[in-house]
Formats: sequence, C-alpha cells, structure tokens
Amino acid sequence: MATGTIKKLVSDKGFGFIAGDDGELFFHHSALQNSNIEDLREGDAVEFEIGEGPKGPRAENVRTV
Repeated sequence: MATGTIKKLVSDKGFGFIAGDDGELFFHHSALQNSNIEDLREGDAVEFEIGEGPKGPRAENVRTV
C-alpha cells in the first residue's frame, strides 16, 4: 500500500487529489473505503493502491490512517 496526504478536495464534485511519494494522484469518492468525502480534510493521512483510470494513474481503495 502506498501512503500520502489529501492535498486538495472538491467535495461538491466528489473527487480530490492525494500527494504521495510518486507525485499527485486523482481519486474519486467511490474509491474511499472507510469514510465519506465529507469526512475528509486536506492534510489527512491516507493509504491507497495505484490503479489506472481513463486519464492515467489514480488512487484506488483509499483508506484514512
């Protein structure tokens, strides 16, 4: 599992970005495992897997730590 922090949230649109070791990754609210997007705050620590989306790499199975 990769780790990172929530860099930016766009809650009203249902997505955000995670700053990880390999740069910045997009995530969709459907990738969240143990929380809702409304519960997240910028700077929260997360674990995630890197998957492939239609526009390139993205975070999947995102969990707060």
